Amino acid sequence: MALIAQTLSAEAFAPFGAVFEAPSEPGRVPAHDALANRRPAAQPSLRLTRLAPLAQLPLRAELFERHAFSSQTFLPLAAARYLVIVAPDAAAGGPDGAGARAFIGRAGQGVTYRAGLWHHGMTALDQPATFAVLMWCDGTSGDEEFVTLAAPLTVRVD
Repeated sequence: MALIAQTLSAEAFAPFGAVFEAPSEPGRVPAHDALANRRPAAQPSLRLTRLAPLAQLPLRAELFERHAFSSQTFLPLAAARYLVIVAPDAAAGGPDGAGARAFIGRAGQGVTYRAGLWHHGMTALDQPATFAVLMWCDGTSGDEEFVTLAAPLTVRVD
């Protein structure tokens, strides 16, 4: 199956989580409404992730992950364009590749995946990227789950 990545916007991404933009004027923009922790014993986990840019397009996306009990937020600290790939739940369990969507994010734009959302690993496009990543963990196998799609997705960026 082939996907063509579209521009990341709050409206288009709403079924999967939240998009927030850095303010263009002095002031604050709330970005906490989409944060979720479904386990009282889980602790906040904040880490920095550095990504090498994708070597070539199109991207073959086959490994998806989810965090069933926690939202996951990516805050770009140094990034140009990056690829966000998400998928709803399949009726039989796991990610639904047929319902997958791909988005192109940019500098100054962060994303929060809702708890339990299947997603591909964050992918830098044009240059290396650094993200701050926030989620809640309790050190058990419930922190994350990985599934390989039976039919990989081909993701194109026009």
